[in-house]
Amino acid sequence: MSPKEQLLQRIENRSAVVGVVGLGYVGLPLVQGFHDAGFRVVGVDVDARKVQALKEGRSYITDLSDEEVQHLQRSGRFHPTTDYRALEQADAILITVPTPLSKTRDPDISYVMAAVREIQKILRPGQVVVLESTTYPGTTDELVKPELEQSGLTCGRDFFLAFSPERINPGDSVYALRNTPKVVGGVDPDSTEVATRLYEQVIERVVPVSSAKVAEMSKLLENTFRSVNIALVNEMAIAANILQIDIWEVIEAAGTKPFGFMKFYPGPGIGGHCIPIDPHYLAWKLKTLNYNARFIELASEINTFMPRYVVTRIQDVLNEQAKPLKGSRILVLGVAYKPDVNDLRESPALDVMQLLLEKGVDLQYHDPYIPEVRIGRQVFRSVPLTPEVLRGADLTVILTHHSNVDYEAVVRHAPLVFDTRNATRGVQGAEQKVMKL
Repeated sequence: MSPKEQLLQRIENRSAVVGVVGLGYVGLPLVQGFHDAGFRVVGVDVDARKVQALKEGRSYITDLSDEEVQHLQRSGRFHPTTDYRALEQADAILITVPTPLSKTRDPDISYVMAAVREIQKILRPGQVVVLESTTYPGTTDELVKPELEQSGLTCGRDFFLAFSPERINPGDSVYALRNTPKVVGGVDPDSTEVATRLYEQVIERVVPVSSAKVAEMSKLLENTFRSVNIALVNEMAIAANILQIDIWEVIEAAGTKPFGFMKFYPGPGIGGHCIPIDPHYLAWKLKTLNYNARFIELASEINTFMPRYVVTRIQDVLNEQAKPLKGSRILVLGVAYKPDVNDLRESPALDVMQLLLEKGVDLQYHDPYIPEVRIGRQVFRSVPLTPEVLRGADLTVILTHHSNVDYEAVVRHAPLVFDTRNATRGVQGAEQKVMKL
């Protein structure tokens, strides 16, 4: 049998070994998905602390519990390690490492290429490699493929290569790995077929596309769509405040239209590993081709401005109470980038807190998922959300609306609340002491 036929057979009878490079919010759900489907899984991460935590049965992401990690370990079919040589036994290797931006907003694919170079050292006939890390169109064909072929093997004949954008939504209780459709694009038809068959073992609907470039572009379109629409509603929130209109009521009214409208909500900015970053990968690529992606740049400008706008609104709220911003005690509720996760990446709350400190604020925060944050040289620890803490603050500012926070108690005990997330909607007494974005 050919390498392709042998690989397809191993995938279909579940004897294939799956390797996952990068054991974070994207990689660990993949580990769990393939493990639970009956595959042996090798997980590689350069962070020895993560590997040790997994070996000890401890989870460091909210989407997997300690019990679920312990189940992985007890089965004997999951091996976490820092050693790339363990991937020699893998038939499929999925790359899920970070792809951040540099300070100049250029793509930083150094983590991807470092992983690819390690994989190239152990690459053998009959393997499929899939890049899941978000990147600009052309990365898989123009950078990953040539590097892997330095092994002397030929892509599409000896080994197979595809791009499949991750769609993990941390903290989502509805859409997880299995029921979120998976886009797959290979660098050649055989690679698309092999990668599609692999993901079909664990995902209900796999969507093959004509090329890796299409798959890469699809992820950038998804998150550029979200970035632009969030920027639009953030600007509408600023406009509504000027016009003295409740933007949340406006959104709900517009949302009654059964076609042609989709609800997006304003906030103190955008965070996470996707929306603030992914559109800039596309903008950078287009700049190399002498095209300026104006929507992307404008959306980024508006969303990046929102933390400063929030601080201005905080100052206005305090001024209405005849209190200066400097010296006021402000309690921030929620610093994670989104509800119900322990992820601080690109969180706008950090920018708001930094700006408040620069204004001389006496700052505290509470977040049930983030025990400690560093703002500049200062380290802050989450304070308990007690009636005394709430009453002691001149202003409580809701930046992330975690579902396990008692907002009725917040409104009852806090003298004044500034709610950037509409978390206090419908809470009794909110009309008297809550100001909204």
